[in-house]
Amino acid sequence: MGAPDSDVVRAEDLLALDRQVCFALAVASRSVIAVYRPLLEPLGLTHPQYLVMLALWEQAPRSGRELSEVLQLDPGTLSPLLKRLEAAGLIRRERDQRDERQLAVTLTEAGAALRAQAERIPPAVVARLGMELSELEQLHASLTRVIAAARSAGPA
Repeated sequence: MGAPDSDVVRAEDLLALDRQVCFALAVASRSVIAVYRPLLEPLGLTHPQYLVMLALWEQAPRSGRELSEVLQLDPGTLSPLLKRLEAAGLIRRERDQRDERQLAVTLTEAGAALRAQAERIPPAVVARLGMELSELEQLHASLTRVIAAARSAGPA
């Protein structure tokens, strides 16, 4: 004899995959990053490298610690990204002259020039998604609240 309702998934099943916020976020993240991939390829950037460049186009130089905080990446994840960007000639990593313990990350001339090409990416992403800009702005605001709430909740 089976458990009651074992053959029927009830609409109110709290463990239904399609009701899980974590599943929707994971699939949305992979799907949106896949939209970026062909747009970033001509720039020679991966999506994580693009995020680093966005942070540096916003403000450079930045310390390695500051980049780690802004991008919400641990130093072990950020370091190989910076090495690849430096090998590509887009950034320079140097010891901060004010504090030798700190790493200063600056844009090269080529890295700064790449910004003009990158300006085409956000509108192209919006067009490929086929969503209204206002919808995407609302989504961004909601995700920002989710991030803050998850951080406040901390690890279980």
